[in-house]
Amino acid sequence: MPLPLCGIGGQNKTRGKTPFCNICYTSPDSISSILQKKTLKPYNMKRDILRIDEELCNGCGQCVPNCHEGALQVIDGKVRLVSELMCDGLGACIGHCPEEAITIETREAEPYNEARVMEQIPQPQPHHEGGGCPGSRTMVIEKPTGQTDNVLPADQPSELRQWPVQMHLVNPNAPYFRSADLLLAADCVAFSMGGFHGNHLKGKSLAIACPKLDQGTDSYIEKLTAMIDIAKVNTITVMMMEVPCCGGLLQMVRTAQGNASRKVPVKKMIVGINGEVLQEEWM
Repeated sequence: MPLPLCGIGGQNKTRGKTPFCNICYTSPDSISSILQKKTLKPYNMKRDILRIDEELCNGCGQCVPNCHEGALQVIDGKVRLVSELMCDGLGACIGHCPEEAITIETREAEPYNEARVMEQIPQPQPHHEGGGCPGSRTMVIEKPTGQTDNVLPADQPSELRQWPVQMHLVNPNAPYFRSADLLLAADCVAFSMGGFHGNHLKGKSLAIACPKLDQGTDSYIEKLTAMIDIAKVNTITVMMMEVPCCGGLLQMVRTAQGNASRKVPVKKMIVGINGEVLQEEWM
């Protein structure tokens, strides 16, 4: 007999002659008719999700290829969110809308389902073409033999001058943020760049975050706003990886700028997976 349709994925065991699931302990005979027909209603949760202002949207579609989960399509001359479960709520597409018709709101929605996303989009290709999130693509980075043979740890001293550094843990009014040049870096940046400390961290205060995996990032925006208004940071440098999900980091800074009462120069730096700086500009 087939395994019970509990959806948990247990293994088939037997008790006497009766098969049962080793996780939920139900058998095909005892499972409810609702589960047998697989008609369970999807549950909703309160989370960040995309909102499109149809009055502002002109249907240009520039945001569509920048949604690497495939949640956006142009339908009847307007961009539509075609599936809530395929929207991760990071807002990587926001900066590509010339009409500012896309925002992030918090409301009841289907949970983001990465497994369903991967089933419904093409496999990722090099240079981010073909859909899928390049940030989770498995790859091997080849390095020339002997490239670091003559580099000693003593030649690369740490330039970190504070603790903590993670955005959930930092105090936005800590002494090391006051009138400082702030470096807001994605978690992966320092690991990809050999000269991160000497070339980019030196002389700056540091905060790190991952816009894709961190929870409760609304507090990040509040802290960044406080750094601008209360700690009065001089500048903010945002260092992101080239993968699209890192774009949420810059969006947080832009939102904080809009909430703050004073203006601060912001520099955007995009770092390649191989560790090179691909783009650097003041916003």
